[in-house]
Amino acid sequence: MTSRGREEAVAVFRERSSDIVAVLLDLTMPRMNGEETFRELRRIDPAVRVILSSGFDEQETMSRFAGQGLAGFVQKPYGLDQLIDTVREALDPPATPRLSDTHA
Repeated sequence: MTSRGREEAVAVFRERSSDIVAVLLDLTMPRMNGEETFRELRRIDPAVRVILSSGFDEQETMSRFAGQGLAGFVQKPYGLDQLIDTVREALDPPATPRLSDTHA
């Protein structure tokens, strides 16, 4: 994939962001930078759910994105079941405390 691929992907996201529920983004791509792409997606839609994929250490990678609103992380190499679980977690709405939980 070329840098044109990144530009095309961002353009598609810009045009169709209301139809896209999540983005699976590789941190390291040929001729592309996952961090720059992440920031561009967030500029277009601050609420976009981005799941980051990387062969780098999860703790190290997540610390680079701390406070930036990543929806999830999947360590490469990963299997289909792991990817499905990560996507499900990213798409699940955050748990809200039940009234009984707040008045224990």
